[in-house]
Amino acid sequence: MANHKSALKRIRSNETKRLRNRYQHKTTRNAMKKLKESEKKEAEALLPSVISMVDKLAKKNIIHDNKAANLKSQLTKHVAAL
Repeated sequence: MANHKSALKRIRSNETKRLRNRYQHKTTRNAMKKLKESEKKEAEALLPSVISMVDKLAKKNIIHDNKAANLKSQLTKHVAAL
């Protein structure tokens, strides 16, 4: 267990950030799943918002920049192929 006041605060803030990161990551994954299951018109409308979500995850280091690029490429190809 932590012995310093600052270490206790760090534990609390890390837990808060972990939960926020999990929520954002899960929300983005659900949005990607919804995009992949949708028809062409709906998918084209969803694509910019999903790409924005992926960019935000990469910016906050929740996912790696290269993974974000790969996901965006994969989603764009999917929508183009519909």
